Amino acid sequence: MPSLTRRLPAPDPGRSAAERFVAEHLGGLFCDAAVGSERFRGGQSMADAALDAYDVAGYAGTRNHVLPESRRGASGLSPYVRHGLLPLRRVWDHVAGGPERDVTKFRDELMWQEFARHWYARHGVDTRKGIRRELSITTDGASPGLAGWDRNMACMAATVEELERDGWLVNQTRMWLSSDWSVRNGLAWQAGDDVLFTHLLDGSRAANRLGWQWTTGVGSSKHYGFSRWQVEKRAPELCAGCERRDSCPIQAWPDDPTFVGEGVGRPSSPGLIGPMAVEGDRDPDVVWLTAESLGDDDPALAANPDLPVVFTFDRALLASLQLSAKRLVFLAETLAEINAARILETHVGDPVEALGERTAAVTHAPVPGHAALAQRLSGRLVNYPWPWLRQPTGGSVSSFSAWRKSVR
Repeated sequence: MPSLTRRLPAPDPGRSAAERFVAEHLGGLFCDAAVGSERFRGGQSMADAALDAYDVAGYAGTRNHVLPESRRGASGLSPYVRHGLLPLRRVWDHVAGGPERDVTKFRDELMWQEFARHWYARHGVDTRKGIRRELSITTDGASPGLAGWDRNMACMAATVEELERDGWLVNQTRMWLSSDWSVRNGLAWQAGDDVLFTHLLDGSRAANRLGWQWTTGVGSSKHYGFSRWQVEKRAPELCAGCERRDSCPIQAWPDDPTFVGEGVGRPSSPGLIGPMAVEGDRDPDVVWLTAESLGDDDPALAANPDLPVVFTFDRALLASLQLSAKRLVFLAETLAEINAARILETHVGDPVEALGERTAAVTHAPVPGHAALAQRLSGRLVNYPWPWLRQPTGGSVSSFSAWRKSVR
């Protein structure tokens, strides 16, 4: 059988070039039109500019604001953090010297991101089962797509439109969507998580999945009860202009959902944590970059400045995920910048086939997919540690508070 892996031309700089690249070379691997996010552009230069412009002052008091957008305190850095363009340590250091209350709250959120990565690396694919409890619900044949939210409600319409347009949401509206989906409408949180993962530029099986479980009460002691009170507090103009303002379906606080006890799950994938020091004694021929870590600070990339770089759009993975093209355009923009600074090979197909017989330097990515690929390359990898904000200790990840005590 002929190989389905083929080398592509490197993406050219610019939004229109990135959109053409996705349309021409990645057809069938995304779920919508080959159009990028209206709000975000990929690339190290865009990540650097976003971080340089961010001022943490006022964050604690405004992080939950939704509208008007000018009052939002959310940093908007998460797409760059998600793809390794901004390591958590660099973001942590950036806010040093800001108002103490704001710095503390902002760093708490960075720690939550780190906790999610530790948690996912310990539980792997079993995270879909929930750490503690599973919601006892059925989907009743409901579509797992964006139709799961009632767009006659202004709060849902505005939020879903922003998701479709920008591929990003503030944390508050993510909770609105997840609570409305699961707590109010009884739909499976796993299906809702898949929908947001499809469209979010910062879509992460670690952070997003943990957030869904927290909101629905599966991974915490109580659920987030989305109601009209939150909308009127965070975005009052939505309620004022809503056609359902006099018959609001979320007027009252929602009933508690029903749970089925499962007990605390045991860590299933401790090997995803990865090495604590560089592993491998062969001289690498190339640097293998993954979508988890595409920035200048990628340890394997920084340690091997003279080697060519290889990136592969994983055909089988993308065909199964059917992500929004917004994410692929973001990646193409990032690759175009890498190509301007390094010799870059871009492929579509099987990442292992794309490397051939070459030895690759790679930064370990604490996700199951990377572990499976790395196993196939055994003996031909120089494996660099993931740049953890806090080194994993093997301590409890059963809750955020327990984990924080174990990594201090």
